[in-house]
Amino acid sequence: MLCLNSLRIVCSSRALLHPNRLMSVFRAVTYPAHCLPVTSFPKKDTWISSMNLRALGKGREIIYCTNQVQSSRNYCAAQMKLNCWSCKKPLDKTPAFFCLSCKLVQPPEEGTSYFKIMDCDCTFTLDTQKLQKRYLQLQRSLHPDNFSQKSVKEQEYSEHQSALVNKAYTTLLKPLSRGLYMLELEGMSIEEGTSFGGDPQFLMEVMEINESLDGARTSEEANKIGQDTKGKLADLTEQIDTALRKGELQTAKALLAQMKYFANIDEKVKEKLSEFM
Repeated sequence: MLCLNSLRIVCSSRALLHPNRLMSVFRAVTYPAHCLPVTSFPKKDTWISSMNLRALGKGREIIYCTNQVQSSRNYCAAQMKLNCWSCKKPLDKTPAFFCLSCKLVQPPEEGTSYFKIMDCDCTFTLDTQKLQKRYLQLQRSLHPDNFSQKSVKEQEYSEHQSALVNKAYTTLLKPLSRGLYMLELEGMSIEEGTSFGGDPQFLMEVMEINESLDGARTSEEANKIGQDTKGKLADLTEQIDTALRKGELQTAKALLAQMKYFANIDEKVKEKLSEFM
């Protein structure tokens, strides 16, 4: 088996659009290691950004070096060493929003998870205050208004980066979208119309809550339903966190599907309460 200490891959936008064309993928390490070839990308990855890949620019270099990828989570943590699109000097970290040498804004990096963008631990019970602080910090520096007098390329990159930060923030802010995203990182998703295996008790409970909310005649009645719903969402949050920590993805998926129902009820409660104002 071929042993390499490092592998340099020059990726164009077309190559990133077709990752299977890349010869191999490696995980960055800080010490010499045997590098095992990987002939294709894992299905469970974080190539989730909807940004226009042309924004990555032509001729950017990506360097990979690793031991063999063992899991999707390890793969998500892969370190990509990029060069600045302008001065060509290596960027010091991933994701790199600005080049420390020439100070120019950089294009979004495909393959970077929302957790890494927002500098948060990849956990269901993340620190939302830290998330909000990171969001404000990034938007202050990346907002397109800051680049109105810059080059067209810098304006384009700032727009893409700002939109990506917004998407990452809104996805990770609420438990439901955060949990669904964590399942996506593991190659799982909840489709519309997800069934609960014909669980009549759960469906009946949801139906009764909706009927009670529709029939609420006072703000007190609606508020009581809202408080009960928040309690159920809190319980589900704890159960989902436990399931994800244990790697019980199917259990987490079923619980998140239930959370979708109660999250919808929570929104309906807010609408109902606004009618009494």
